[in-house]
Amino acid sequence: MNQRVLFAFSAKIGSLIFISQLQAAQAGDRVAVPQREIRVGVITQQHGPHQEIYFSAIASSSSVSAVAVADSSEMIFETAKKKLGHHHDFQAYRNAKTMLREFRPDLVIIALPAYLAPVQIRAALTAGCHVVAEKPACVSAEDFRPLVQLATTRNLTLMLALPARVAPQTLRAKEIITAGWLGQLYGVTFFSVKDQARLTRPNYQQSWFAFPKQAGGGHLIWLGIHDLDRVFFITNDRVEKVTGFTTNAGGQPVAVEDSESVAFRFRSGMLGSFQGGYYVEGGASHANTTLWGSQGWMTLSRRRGPDGSTHTFQWYSTHPEAPHGIRTKSVQGGTNAYHLFVQAAIDAARGARPAPLTPEDCLHVLEVIFGAYRASETGKSQAIPLSVQ
Repeated sequence: MNQRVLFAFSAKIGSLIFISQLQAAQAGDRVAVPQREIRVGVITQQHGPHQEIYFSAIASSSSVSAVAVADSSEMIFETAKKKLGHHHDFQAYRNAKTMLREFRPDLVIIALPAYLAPVQIRAALTAGCHVVAEKPACVSAEDFRPLVQLATTRNLTLMLALPARVAPQTLRAKEIITAGWLGQLYGVTFFSVKDQARLTRPNYQQSWFAFPKQAGGGHLIWLGIHDLDRVFFITNDRVEKVTGFTTNAGGQPVAVEDSESVAFRFRSGMLGSFQGGYYVEGGASHANTTLWGSQGWMTLSRRRGPDGSTHTFQWYSTHPEAPHGIRTKSVQGGTNAYHLFVQAAIDAARGARPAPLTPEDCLHVLEVIFGAYRASETGKSQAIPLSVQ
């Protein structure tokens, strides 16, 4: 059995196990699910990324007994109290080390600029905590690899916040592909574009987001990472080689890319391409993922504009066990995927279900993105390691 066949077989078996575990965990009347509540710590600072989303997600969970927030600036405590409401015991700390030592959280959410995150991730893992880190949580793969090793050695979860994995349409797409209804996958093309507004704001142009040494990169690592990870998750596959181009097409005074074109060769033999950037106006966005296989195709699309948001999922299969005809489902808006993801992380920390992604899943998407940046700089395709050593 060659390496590609072995990888595909192992990935399919792993995916079937994941889906069965997820379904079992959701059907709480059929499995023994630990019901204990956990303690959650948040390490952030003023202007920390997505901090308010995390506070509201924690507030919506019934599985949290107490929350502590560590913020060296002391500027977000009032916001945290307001967002968390009166549902949880709340403690404020100016020093993250003190919070880890005294509060002893089960799960730590780290919402910091990319260049500041690795030190706090290591501290939380060393303290024995499961970790959710706002992506990309590093400015190079070399900074993230030892964190993966530490989490694996200590049998702890380390998760980048990649909530597209737990969205209902993503799980349905994964189920269809894992069942083999599209047959052998041949190719995937996907794109994700966002509005240009943020790039024109002086406060953004001066922020950590605008500098590669602080953010790791631009659109690809901040937003494209969600779409890349979702494709890797849905297809049960990983990238073997990557190449591409990144540029500042719009000419705004930022040092990171606002446009990227990336191509992939997967370990299964499938090929793929991704286009992304800050292209459209007025708060709009548009994303699409289309997969082709020997027995069918699948398209997932989402749009946001003046009239609201629409998510469409369409697929077709000639597999004898699949439903006949083109299957289409469209919904307005959508479930808050960050809330689903944070609840999944909380459940994983309390032993109620599998973690939404592994430390190596996180490392792989980072390796691919930093590989794409190297390819753009050098003009040479980049090999992606199979696993952390």
